[in-house]
Amino acid sequence: MRTVDLVQLMGVNRGVENYRAPVLTASLLAPPAVCGLLIPFREHFDNANAALVLVVVIVAVAVFGIRLAGVLAAVSSAIWFDFFLTVPYDSFSIDNSNDVEQAVLLLLIGIAVTEIAIWGRGQQAEASRRRGYLDGVITTSQAVAAGASADDLIEQVRAELVAVLGIDHVKFVAGSNRGGGPRLNPDGSVTRGAHVLKVDRDGLPTNAEIELTVQHAGEVRGRFLLTAATRIARPDLEQRLVAVALADQVGAALTTREPVDPHV
Repeated sequence: MRTVDLVQLMGVNRGVENYRAPVLTASLLAPPAVCGLLIPFREHFDNANAALVLVVVIVAVAVFGIRLAGVLAAVSSAIWFDFFLTVPYDSFSIDNSNDVEQAVLLLLIGIAVTEIAIWGRGQQAEASRRRGYLDGVITTSQAVAAGASADDLIEQVRAELVAVLGIDHVKFVAGSNRGGGPRLNPDGSVTRGAHVLKVDRDGLPTNAEIELTVQHAGEVRGRFLLTAATRIARPDLEQRLVAVALADQVGAALTTREPVDPHV
């Protein structure tokens, strides 16, 4: 993922936090407000139509992707539908079994719509994330093809690796010497000696630099040393394979050019 993509995602996350309180407030207040607007017409239309109007309100809240807000909107809609729009009016009791069914269905449909909306936002975020990974690899390939200097290419990939893996820092060291610390392997696994680390569960090691070998055609050209010291980073297999692909791009480039500074 390009650095700009990471910044954009961080901005989106901050935006969600910024409008969380207003959305939660709206989830509680919008249903009774809409029910109040329907009061003059409650004698002239079927309650099923009123329930559909409230479903629209729930959907409008759910699209923000805040599960609590969607559930609150569903509960609030069911309660105020009962209070304002079912006989006896202005009471939390319901005499008609059909109205009971509609209130229950309103609640269940509202919760279901919320879950679907959240799932959709999750799928959209995942697609955006994968597109960012692909863009990062393509951008690096273009830089290699354009003959970018080794130092510029390494700097670009360093930023990509920080963003893709969610880590603190990346350093490049030229040469074929390998260290004895943990290693990110070509198959995406992370090992410490003969032991395979469970990154998805435990995260990347925080007490040592993780070596990502830069190689091409079996020849080692250097290493990226990955640091994840201040927080637990749990990049999935796809993210780790993207990191390997980025390192391989550098390996291919370094067969024809060398960095000015071997310790970037």
